[in-house]
Amino acid sequence: MSDPRLDGLSEEERLAAEWAALAEEGSGDDAGGDAGGGGTTRVLNQDEIDSLLGFDSDGAGDGENSGIMALVNSALVNYERLPMLEVVFDRLVRMMSTSLRNFTSDNVEVSLDQISSVRFGDYLNSIPLPAMLSVFKAEEWDNFGLMVVDSALIYSIVDVLLGGRRGTAAMRIEGRPYTTIERNLVERMVHVVLSDLSAAFDPLSPVTFRFDRLETNPRFATIARPANAAVLAKLRIDMEDRGGRLELLIPYATLEPVRELLLQMFMGEKFGRDSIWETHLASELWMTDVQISAVLDEITMPLYEVLNWRVGSRILLNAAPDEFVELRCGDVAMFEGRMGRKGGQIAIRIDREAPKTEDRR
Repeated sequence: MSDPRLDGLSEEERLAAEWAALAEEGSGDDAGGDAGGGGTTRVLNQDEIDSLLGFDSDGAGDGENSGIMALVNSALVNYERLPMLEVVFDRLVRMMSTSLRNFTSDNVEVSLDQISSVRFGDYLNSIPLPAMLSVFKAEEWDNFGLMVVDSALIYSIVDVLLGGRRGTAAMRIEGRPYTTIERNLVERMVHVVLSDLSAAFDPLSPVTFRFDRLETNPRFATIARPANAAVLAKLRIDMEDRGGRLELLIPYATLEPVRELLLQMFMGEKFGRDSIWETHLASELWMTDVQISAVLDEITMPLYEVLNWRVGSRILLNAAPDEFVELRCGDVAMFEGRMGRKGGQIAIRIDREAPKTEDRR
């Protein structure tokens, strides 16, 4: 029933009066509550419920960034970028192009499609089967990584290594387990890729990636907790009309020992050692002038005696004319020789190398 007090009012005045009445009831509930339980309760209609849950008026969701889904996904954090890791994977692509070309004796092109951060559990559930999952261990970092080879690349590698003719697509027989021959051939390719991955990380931090096991069920390839973050690199391998995808998943926990190195910004065009500068620096060092000092003897005395020196003071050195004189470059003893005279100048003839500090002790 409508309130008779609102009769004769315009629509705007009626809405204002209703809002005022709701405000008074709300303030009364806050002050002492409704003993009789007669207070009104705000009931959401279907449109308001859909808006809260993130659905459009037609019932379709408007994305994961609205409503309840935005609250759920707020736990997903954006992980920090690792600039040097992109350089490492770029180096890996160049090395794999050469090593896989030698491995298959075919024209191989390797390209890097994407580097992203994913949750380990989400990635494991998204792997298209059938596939082979290779678990490898980073020996120096004492942690694991995952390499996934999809079915297209598996059949392509098997076809190439067993002499399949070019121009014909690799025959795929889905729905059956992989044979021992297929697993062995894929394992050989995995060893080649892991060797290149170790070499790609070597200028940054020496590490050895060791093959651990080969799985076909993602449940048996769990190397981290489902919520843990990982770096995913997707590689595309093309062998003329054949090929497939190879994905490398390295958890952030595995990269933690070299995190500070991976955070560095890469400047320049060379990665690691520069042989040109090494050769130039070595040649310049050989032409550098150094000062050599001949030390007859050393004595230790108090500071007050040094302050009492005057013109004509004498210092007694425990050095005989036929004893060895030490030649030093800075504080480093280089040679020992005997003092003499040549051409009206005092000279020293080098007789032997100076003993090392450990030998003196």
